[in-house]
Amino acid sequence: MSDKYDIAVIGAGVFGSWTAHHLARSGKKTVLVDAYGPGNSRSSSGGETRIIRMGYGSDEIYTRWSNQALGMWKDLADRSGVELFQPTGVLWMARESDPYTIATLRTLESVGIRFEQLRREDLERRYPQIRFGDVSWAIFEPESGVLMARRAVQTVVHDLTSIGGSYLRKAVASTSQKSSAFRLTTLDGSRIRADRYVFACGPWLPKVFPELLGERIHATRQEVFFFGTNPGDDRFASPRMPAWIDFGSEMYGLPDIDQRGFKLALDRHGPPVDPDSSERLTSGNVLAEVRKFLTDRFPAMKDAPVIETRVCQYENTSDGNFLIDRHPEYDNVWLLGGGSGHGFKHGPALGQYTASLILQDGDPDPRFRLENKHTIRKRAIF
Repeated sequence: MSDKYDIAVIGAGVFGSWTAHHLARSGKKTVLVDAYGPGNSRSSSGGETRIIRMGYGSDEIYTRWSNQALGMWKDLADRSGVELFQPTGVLWMARESDPYTIATLRTLESVGIRFEQLRREDLERRYPQIRFGDVSWAIFEPESGVLMARRAVQTVVHDLTSIGGSYLRKAVASTSQKSSAFRLTTLDGSRIRADRYVFACGPWLPKVFPELLGERIHATRQEVFFFGTNPGDDRFASPRMPAWIDFGSEMYGLPDIDQRGFKLALDRHGPPVDPDSSERLTSGNVLAEVRKFLTDRFPAMKDAPVIETRVCQYENTSDGNFLIDRHPEYDNVWLLGGGSGHGFKHGPALGQYTASLILQDGDPDPRFRLENKHTIRKRAIF
């Protein structure tokens, strides 16, 4: 007879691991299950680094969650003795009349986030290694920065087991969704028995629940490039180079961290991807677009070699808001996903929010409800 748990969380990415962590801390007998392991290279929480920033236009809930999450990431780093955060600062590049960035200014001020508003002349004086093109002003968040993603998720899972939670490396074979009682079976034939289940499977959610989520959660291929800096040149490493975002050009980047190279990526949804079987090889057309931007915006990096690449994925809802809701047929099954490329930073706060809903039998904010996840994609959250 297999163990019986209060709650089983399937998916050891940042959403699942933090949700399980908060549930275990509340005293619930909790098991976290993952097919490939926390921070694995197939997952949306894999890879080495993620930006954590507070700016979200007028969407104050995400600004507050980012701020709350940063404190919890730092607390975990202090408890574990593992470096999880690097305070590189985050630079938002904007054009003259940029409504999203103007709304971000108002929200940061309202919530009490520290920031600087920089004019073009300020930018050129502070960052002479950047050619700003049509960027006319920017916001700088000095207390934001970079999370060490893979390391961070693995540290959460380690901390979970230290407070009494369980972790199993098992793959879901089937979920019985045609009977009155929900059942979960793994590939090795065992059954995971729990009073409640949380599916935080990232890009696997549409595969686990194809009829329900196949057209509501879209996994897309995202390519990331690391460029080698010139010998002895520290202009593209922190503190001289912050993490930066240029949504007007659909690009973002991170400074050279742990000597892995200057990271650039295109923030545009790529083609569909299968997280199990897709090969993680970058394409020449995306590299050409990224290299052109690199040459124009960072002239000293014009001939920089690519020293590392990654292919990961977003898993996108129709508008970019997360999915946090009950299964429509089972009150004891929760669906958690739609990180949509911006979810990693929020993990601790989102996990706390989800755990609270589960424990108090609460109702999620309407923006997170399944009924508001449509099949036509119109991204509104960045």
